[in-house]
Amino acid sequence: MTPLGKILSRRIAAEGPMSLADYMAECLMHPEHGYYATRDPFGASGDFTTAPEISQMYGEMLGLALAQGWLDQGSPAPFALTELGPGRGTLMADILRAIRTVPGMADAAQIHLVETSRTLRAHQARALQGHRPTWHDSVATLPEMPHFLVANEFFDALPIRQFERRGQGWAERHVGLAKGSLTIGIGPVAAYGALDSRIADTRDGDIVEVCPALPAIAAEIGNRIARHGGLAIVVDYGGWHSLGDTLQALAGHRPVSPFDAPGEADLTAHVDFEALAHSLGMTQGVCVTPLVPQGVFLERLGITGRARQLARHLTGQPLESHVAAHRRLTHPEEMGQLFKVIAGYRKDSPCPPGFDPLP
Repeated sequence: MTPLGKILSRRIAAEGPMSLADYMAECLMHPEHGYYATRDPFGASGDFTTAPEISQMYGEMLGLALAQGWLDQGSPAPFALTELGPGRGTLMADILRAIRTVPGMADAAQIHLVETSRTLRAHQARALQGHRPTWHDSVATLPEMPHFLVANEFFDALPIRQFERRGQGWAERHVGLAKGSLTIGIGPVAAYGALDSRIADTRDGDIVEVCPALPAIAAEIGNRIARHGGLAIVVDYGGWHSLGDTLQALAGHRPVSPFDAPGEADLTAHVDFEALAHSLGMTQGVCVTPLVPQGVFLERLGITGRARQLARHLTGQPLESHVAAHRRLTHPEEMGQLFKVIAGYRKDSPCPPGFDPLP
């Protein structure tokens, strides 16, 4: 058992089962043994690869989408160029390179990064050397100014709670001990007001997931956009209307049990975009776009034209890797359909590029 696994086992033995949300939070962010607190998880040598690490084209497309949004809103200056969960800083570096082509935008940008991992902050500082980013532990301390924001695979890492339908009530799933090993268990049946509306579309045994932190984070972003203007683009995997057990763990680019090695595997769950859209757009003055697949979004922004432009200077293996990267980002059988994109923007501004306008 891992060091964190021993700590959590002792805690459960003394205090009883813990919520899945508490378990995920400890696994990911424990200050000494947590997954993100102790390692760089990205790339071939890590446990997973995100879109910005696959190709520079991804960040360039997002950067140009933000740039058009900035122009559509009158080029506010200064403004916050913000990223939630910036990884190694690769995406922000690519966005900054893209917006340099837009007169005045890079000079007006103040970079703000929401990141709690000291390990990843060090990577971000190196990637963004010379840009003087400001780091935040949460969205609550982001400045009161226009925000042009991206969140790529941020919300999927937020801890979730799971509830199993039992008759007209719900039993929460917990992490407990069985024969000395961590395992999933289930608590007593009770009413849970936030899930009253889900009785109508679920059956006995169905599992519904709730992300406790999501509403406040999304609402905080929406409030800033409503007050000051801006645009938030969220890219993640998930769907509309949570249903089913989507908790998963990755280590060495392979699925593993979420309970075998606490602190040594990445834990994520599918994002409920319905809940995200509701919280992001609950403030008057903010519009939320319909959900669009990542592949469709990137094609609308011109990624294929950019891919052809870059391909002109490539041959052999570099060209093959470039073609494979484009396919991985856009093809429906790869990331193109699995990942979804949604945006929130100020109501008095045009719909951002890449999205379907509201009816």
